[in-house]
Amino acid sequence: MICPFPRPPARAPDPTARPTYTSTFVAARTVADVMSSPVLTATSSATLADAASRMNEGRVGSVVVVDGGRPIGILTERDLVRFAAAGHDPTATKVSEWMTEAPHTVSPDASLTEAWDTLAEKGYRHIPVVADGQLVGIVSLRDLVRIAQLLPVDDGRAGTLEAPRGLEGVIVAETEVGDVRGQEGFYHYRQYNAVELADKRSLEDVWRLLFDGELPTGAAERDAFMDEVRPLRIVPDAVRPLLPQIAAAGRAQDRGLLDGLRTAVSAVAQSQAFQPSLDVDAATLRDNALRVCAVTPTLIAALFRLSQGLDPIEPHPDLGYAANYLYMISGDVPEPERARGVEQYQITTIDHGFNASTFTARVITSTGADVGAAVVGAIGALSGPLHGGAPSRALDMLDAIGTPDNAEPWIRHAVETGGRIMGFGHRVYKTDDPRSVFMRTVAERLGGDKVAFAKQVERTVVEVLADLKPGRHLYANVEFYAGVVMYRCGLPRQMFTPTFASSRVIGWCANILEQSADNRIIRPSARYVGPPPPQPVPTVAVPSS
Repeated sequence: MICPFPRPPARAPDPTARPTYTSTFVAARTVADVMSSPVLTATSSATLADAASRMNEGRVGSVVVVDGGRPIGILTERDLVRFAAAGHDPTATKVSEWMTEAPHTVSPDASLTEAWDTLAEKGYRHIPVVADGQLVGIVSLRDLVRIAQLLPVDDGRAGTLEAPRGLEGVIVAETEVGDVRGQEGFYHYRQYNAVELADKRSLEDVWRLLFDGELPTGAAERDAFMDEVRPLRIVPDAVRPLLPQIAAAGRAQDRGLLDGLRTAVSAVAQSQAFQPSLDVDAATLRDNALRVCAVTPTLIAALFRLSQGLDPIEPHPDLGYAANYLYMISGDVPEPERARGVEQYQITTIDHGFNASTFTARVITSTGADVGAAVVGAIGALSGPLHGGAPSRALDMLDAIGTPDNAEPWIRHAVETGGRIMGFGHRVYKTDDPRSVFMRTVAERLGGDKVAFAKQVERTVVEVLADLKPGRHLYANVEFYAGVVMYRCGLPRQMFTPTFASSRVIGWCANILEQSADNRIIRPSARYVGPPPPQPVPTVAVPSS
């Protein structure tokens, strides 16, 4: 039995409302003005099943654990997600076993700025409000965003939210596809631990979860989904003659396969007459998304083989996503262990929050564009080396280091001279990247000299940083061991980032479907910092025609 995952209440849009936002709250307002009261509470001896059921009924994201009115813990949807992934019995588990003890609290007369800063600094979404030691309310991130308001700027126009560069930490939408808990070293697809899905499930199972909201419950449901997908893996007849030219153009310009892939995906969308997402129903949009996801691995493999002077290979009707992908690249049915290694990598990279390519796909979808346009844009974002190009570069670093004896001096020199340590560090994770930890176990299972060497380099990086930059916590990310795994499974290095795309397209499309279902065009603003307008326009004689 799995603990239910509470969802936020559905809110009908108010056509007369004009929501506004600001980075500076009105100084006179306090937590008491926006807190929710009374608060849903539970005792530490209550079961998780009971607490989760009450959270569902109350449509709230947390329950405060009290002892005589005094808050002693808090249980949130994050805790329930982790519990669901653990697979324990919620009817036999006490709230005290999974709650966060001694939660951070705020007083009702605290300023909204103080509450906002606490939420941002601690990574919380809910803070109990306490007066004289007693629970009197709760304030959430959603409460604070809801009451934010625009402030005018000097030029009299409507102002904009002061967001950090790169939008780091800014919440721009609500999603049910998945989330990344950077401070906790945890991420999930819908209500399931993503790493556990990679360990226990097939890629097709996770694909169905992201598209339809639930995992197959048995072989019949899995086979039905496979039957739906299998015929969509074939490249459309109108696109086949174009692939040799696309591959040749990329080879002549020494461009990566992703350049050719975005051209090929665009051709598929055009050949299948994809319509703007604004103009089609949910079933048609889902069919378009299935087609793009199913054909993407075929396109990648065909473009690779053509770039090598080889003929493309048709999809194998009896092989799953990863095994078929390897088959279309090499022409040989892969060993099950290698196919599973690639599949597990693909599962771990299907989705990862609002990363650059996923956000790009949602922005394009918000305009009402078709699925193909959104995926092409996402591929363009992924082609940037700061997003999807690190697996091969991490392997290149291992090659540059060369031998175990050279690891420490090479890394020390790189750190001292400001060089980049490829495969380390992440924009979101401030602890171990769970994908890297899992891919390390996959690499160990596959074996080979690269694995032991990579583990030594990982330890050396941590030790050198502790010596030269104390307090700087830099951990291996998914790309570090992904390169080792893909190398061990026989994939050439130019295929590492395209392999990332072969599965991330599923996450892009899940987000595309979600954005389209509850859409509002994404249209931020920019702060103008050029010369002050208006300036007189210089008069220059316009030549006569």
